[in-house]
Amino acid sequence: MQGFMKGVNLGGWLSQYAAYDHEHFRSFITRADIERIASWGLDHVRLPVDYPVLESDAAPGVPNEEGYAYIDQCLGWCADAGLAVILDVHEAPGFTFRNDLEEGDAAANTLFADPAVQDRFVTLWRTIVRRYQDAPVPLIFELLNEVTLPDNGPWNALAARTVEAIHEEAPQATVMIGGTHNNAVSGLAGLVEIDDPRVVYTFHTYEPLYFTHQNAPWAAGPREWGGSPSYPGYLDGLGEWLAANPQHNQFGDEQTERRMDRELLADVVAPAVVFSRRTGREVYCGEFGVADWVDPASRRAWLGDFLSLLREHGIGFGLWTYKAMDFGIVGLDGQVRDPEYLAILRGE
Repeated sequence: MQGFMKGVNLGGWLSQYAAYDHEHFRSFITRADIERIASWGLDHVRLPVDYPVLESDAAPGVPNEEGYAYIDQCLGWCADAGLAVILDVHEAPGFTFRNDLEEGDAAANTLFADPAVQDRFVTLWRTIVRRYQDAPVPLIFELLNEVTLPDNGPWNALAARTVEAIHEEAPQATVMIGGTHNNAVSGLAGLVEIDDPRVVYTFHTYEPLYFTHQNAPWAAGPREWGGSPSYPGYLDGLGEWLAANPQHNQFGDEQTERRMDRELLADVVAPAVVFSRRTGREVYCGEFGVADWVDPASRRAWLGDFLSLLREHGIGFGLWTYKAMDFGIVGLDGQVRDPEYLAILRGE
């Protein structure tokens, strides 16, 4: 992971966009943004891409050249700025990680059950890798963002098959794999272990979710609870609320009585450290952060503690996110929202 130790996501640009809009694609991220990121002393960006940028459902397997051109351009900007890139398929044919779907839409997640959709996924990755195996920047190919399965079983076979296909196209390509529960640290358990130095593993952390996502409109539990806890501190009243609302207690309530502090975050990160030591594979934290409406002092304290742990264990990271998206370092106007938060990211 040399060259991938301190980065930021380009969320909301070629992924999670409001509409497939070329004006948005041309303006949301520009060369000036990439140059700015490099000027902050960061060494890479994570580039999430939704599959309609790459191909259409009307013509699966046919590259969308207009969409690929935006990636081509970004890689050129990064090469000029000295930044490495993680290219992440954020949403894939037959797969979305989003939890804000209309009722019944979850059935659209057919990737792990439909062989034809799996074939399309593997073919898509062959196309991507053929195009970018000689990219002008250090590049990691991240198979899929935030797998939502209850266990890794159905994903393991497809991930291993896709890694094999990628290495048939580009034997030296580095591939990144994440696990279940939206790439939670717990998702590393039972994830396919490929004994190959060209394979690295990733996790995301927004824990404690009821702090980092407090009152988030898209997160049902924190939104309905309505608490606004400070960090460091306690999730006062959350245990009782979860007992009365067990549908929101999907990950257990072991954190509800604990003080939120560096010690708690160390326990959150520990399974990733153990996984890396046991397997000999490097791990990377691809997303983390605190919503931008949270008390600034609490945001800074959480980020400082979390990043100190990643740095202590030599884990590379990509903050969510550079621009807007409720977590951005800069707003839609391009202005830095909290210089102290940015300074913590930079390691100052």
